Amino acid sequence: MSAVLLVLLFLLAAASGAAVVMTRDPRQQIFAMAANGLVLTLLFFALQAPDVALSELAVGTAATPLLFLVTMAIVTINRSRK
Repeated sequence: MSAVLLVLLFLLAAASGAAVVMTRDPRQQIFAMAANGLVLTLLFFALQAPDVALSELAVGTAATPLLFLVTMAIVTINRSRK
C-alpha cells in the first residue's frame, strides 16, 4: 500500500509541477506553485522526512507565494498610478 501511495504522490508532484510551468497567467501560476509546494510537503512526509516537509510547507507553500502575490499587488498599484 505504501508503494502505491508513493507512486501516486510522485505522479501528483509531476502533474502539479507541469501545471506551474504550463500556466500562462501569473496569478494562477502563483497558486499552482503553492499547490505544488503542498504536494511536495505530502511527498516528503510520506518519505519520512518531516523536517524537510515542514520547511517545504513554510517556504514553498506559504512564504514564497505570498511574496509573489505582494510583489504583483505593488506592481499593479504602481502601474495604475502612472
